[in-house]
Amino acid sequence: MRTSIVWFKTDLRLHDNETLIKAIAQSDKIIPVYCFDESYLVTTEFGFKKTGSFRAQFLLESLIDLDNNLRAIGSGLLIVNGKPEVEITKIVQEYKATKVFAKREVSYEEKKTEARVQEELFKLKCELKTFSTSTLYHAEDLPFSIKDIPDVFAIFRRKTEKDALIRVSFEEPNELKSPEIKTLKLPTLEELGIDCKAIDSRAVIKFKGGETEALKRLKHYFYQTKCISHYKETRNGMVGADYSSKFSAWLALGCISPRFIHDELKKYEKQFGANESTYWMVFELLWRDYFRFMMKKYNTKFFQQAGIQNKGIAVNKYNASQLQDWINGETGIDFVDANMIELKLTGFMSNRGRQNVASYLCNDLKLDWRFGAAYFEQQLIDYDVCSNWGNWAYLAGVGNDPRGNRYFNIEKQASDYDKDKKYRNLWLKS
Repeated sequence: MRTSIVWFKTDLRLHDNETLIKAIAQSDKIIPVYCFDESYLVTTEFGFKKTGSFRAQFLLESLIDLDNNLRAIGSGLLIVNGKPEVEITKIVQEYKATKVFAKREVSYEEKKTEARVQEELFKLKCELKTFSTSTLYHAEDLPFSIKDIPDVFAIFRRKTEKDALIRVSFEEPNELKSPEIKTLKLPTLEELGIDCKAIDSRAVIKFKGGETEALKRLKHYFYQTKCISHYKETRNGMVGADYSSKFSAWLALGCISPRFIHDELKKYEKQFGANESTYWMVFELLWRDYFRFMMKKYNTKFFQQAGIQNKGIAVNKYNASQLQDWINGETGIDFVDANMIELKLTGFMSNRGRQNVASYLCNDLKLDWRFGAAYFEQQLIDYDVCSNWGNWAYLAGVGNDPRGNRYFNIEKQASDYDKDKKYRNLWLKS
């Protein structure tokens, strides 16, 4: 009997999951596993948790949904806690597995973990097979090698759109042969050392984790409301559920795949017509891809103050009180404060808000941008390592922005995007 482990990470879905499809093709029995990696529960050098309450809750919901979906096709999800190189190895020994299938990583810490797991599996003559499952365009289909990817997004986009094809999604499996897998037993937030915080009722959307909810959201945004047809005009909104797709949280944990969104978008366009707004969804997915490929190209540089440009920037001495005022929404700049309060109380903030609060931290307070990125890492439901650190480096002037220092005039931004103060009034009321 060829027994394999499928090690789920940020690919918590059955549809368009190459890892799972390849495992089924090469195995007689499969054990799906999720490991609560203890390294994701630590406090970083910047003083923030790597995983905060909102994302942890979203993750637990996503795992419950994944287990339900796996059980519907004859399997289930095995949960372990600790170091993946220890816990995955134990399961390999217990089930005499000869292969472990997993999503391929690109960022520094995740790659180190992957390498440690591979090293331990090698000792057991067990093979680790990894697959790229997170992007719209597959890295192998790009019109350049990773090391030669242009550092300017516009150049990358034009060439990629012209010369590369988007692969078709993998079908969802309808059967999975597994040994009996015990009833799912998830750790509580308390057991993970995370404080449980309720999401404020003013939140733009009630995010609930899982593939089922992700597909429901797509159906709502595309077919039930046709909001996708007006996305480009509304995407800079700040109040309400439908000014943008809100797919980011489900994309971050891989509850939905960008290729699946693209497939559905093409179906939608055939039925209701293509326009600039439907294209803009693809544009945003490509922007997300770009940071993943950039992370692969530059690796640890995205976590250094000088960034990928190796550029010295003027930074004030660390000021704990200024940073705390920014976090608490007590800077005295109402547009910044409203956005930071929304983030603190809900784990979400609009794209327009993110750019403004980042610009304020980098350009007005002149604090080390990495404190902002690390706080977002803790706080965001939709935290994605590549997008978060890539976008922060961009705003700080040490990333992929060809213009260098991107300063936002916050007063002008507030009057352009919150003319009637609806957003500020919502979040600044006590």
